[in-house]
Amino acid sequence: MTKQEEYMRKPEWLKIKLNTNKSYTGLKNLMRDKKLNTVCEEARCPNIHECWSERKTATFMILGDTCTRGCRFCAVKTGLPNELDWGEPERVADSVEIMGLKHVVVTAVARDDLKDGGAAVFAETVRAIRRKNPACTVEILPSDMKGDYESLHTLMSSEPDIFNHNIETVRRLTKKVRARAMYDRSLTLLQRVKEISPNTPTKSSIMVGLGEEKEEIIQAMDDLRAHNVNIMTIGQYLQPTKNHLKVERYYHPDEFAELKEIALSKGFDHCESGPLVRSSYHADEQVNQSSRQRRIDYMKNVEAQEQKEIDFTFES
Repeated sequence: MTKQEEYMRKPEWLKIKLNTNKSYTGLKNLMRDKKLNTVCEEARCPNIHECWSERKTATFMILGDTCTRGCRFCAVKTGLPNELDWGEPERVADSVEIMGLKHVVVTAVARDDLKDGGAAVFAETVRAIRRKNPACTVEILPSDMKGDYESLHTLMSSEPDIFNHNIETVRRLTKKVRARAMYDRSLTLLQRVKEISPNTPTKSSIMVGLGEEKEEIIQAMDDLRAHNVNIMTIGQYLQPTKNHLKVERYYHPDEFAELKEIALSKGFDHCESGPLVRSSYHADEQVNQSSRQRRIDYMKNVEAQEQKEIDFTFES
């Protein structure tokens, strides 16, 4: 057995049960009909069959399917993106409505070719989802937008229910793992979200198995908490192709359970930690009922105000 074959062999707890039932195929057809991309497919998420078949949840990937960065862990293709598609926000909103989602995650490829990093389209997608799905909570997972504060304001003007931005790995390995990204810039972005909207929960994720030490993972937890991050997810890195970074080791489920306990002891409100956990894994469970109710109340107030304006016009 070659070294390549040895480190690519997965332990029993990483074996995935495929379930391509009608729910799965129906959702896949819907995405194609609407000309939409999902990170579930593009990033080869191991939970796609569970989420699409059982939970009926999905993470929409907007701004095209081509990323301007070439991170060494990610399967999304790199290159020169197409022009912006301003019809995309409405198609995403339509799909959310058809699927009957109660929580949706919207992410995107990095668009360093755009001045605002795609923030305007991102914000309009959130608003479009809200218009057609007032009870649906929305989580956004953007790139760092090169640290541009104005672009972040544009994005936050859409009032997402959760702001998610992943540091992906520990400080020491950031340059090796992430392209054009900076560990401290990501932390600053998460902190600035709190400055703009103190009550918006923030979230971040790391992968393990890339050669990090346990002490470095714990330090990453401390760094996130120091920047007021509320939610953390921890998952096993899986090599998408032979051209990507290799897996240095597979963590046992017991180790993930220990990391979760450590994270919670640090003060995180919630932590998902497991071999197949990804940034959007069980995201619907991370939004409490009060958040959904606030969104419903907000939309009711908007509709009531619009009705008052209509009544005033008729009276005049």
